[in-house]
Amino acid sequence: MTEFSGQVAIITGASGLLASGVIPVFRAGGAKLALTCGDDRLYERMPELRDDADHLCLQSTDLSDPYAVEALAGRVQAHFGRIDILVNIVGGWEAGAPVHEMTVDTWQKMIGLNATVTFLMCRAVIPAMLAGGGGKIVNIGARPALRASGNDAAYSASKAAVLRLTESMSEEYKRRGIRVNAVLPAAIVPAEQHAQDPHAGVTPTQLGRVIAFLCSDAGAIIHGAAIPAYGTRF
Repeated sequence: MTEFSGQVAIITGASGLLASGVIPVFRAGGAKLALTCGDDRLYERMPELRDDADHLCLQSTDLSDPYAVEALAGRVQAHFGRIDILVNIVGGWEAGAPVHEMTVDTWQKMIGLNATVTFLMCRAVIPAMLAGGGGKIVNIGARPALRASGNDAAYSASKAAVLRLTESMSEEYKRRGIRVNAVLPAAIVPAEQHAQDPHAGVTPTQLGRVIAFLCSDAGAIIHGAAIPAYGTRF
């Protein structure tokens, strides 16, 4: 499989659970990888990367800092000479309180971690994609972005912002060679848990295949989509 041969993919949140299913799919497809991670779990999960010359580990970059993100994009372009794909995995969840009990810190944390980081990463890589003739961006939304439940207003609002950002960017760049889409997972569970209960959620590998499809030639006609990826849980 050489679907992504010669292409450079930035994958954020590379040491997390979802990335453990995304990275192998792009690696198997021949992509060169630029991976952001905040700790050493990346090599604990995927020790085979240690000796892989086709990857760049961008450890401990503060993705909430516009200047750090711009520097990251510049480093990737300087190292590989191009940026073709961005998969925005970094995000987080915090809920449990109704709005009148929610702290401002919780609100700002969710908006910052889920919406602002996605915006900053997209803004930083788009010039390189335009210069290179195009690119693919996949953002990670969530089921609550479409319909919130109680006590998760900050999280739901932040993921809804990701979808509106995705739609806006798609309209801005689809005629300039950049495809922008989003996937909407519900629960993401390890393969072992999914094997015991297939209705518990979806695995990282299952989501990785959907993300790779959106970045592939087969997904070339898809722009501004929000792909539900719930499995059979809902």
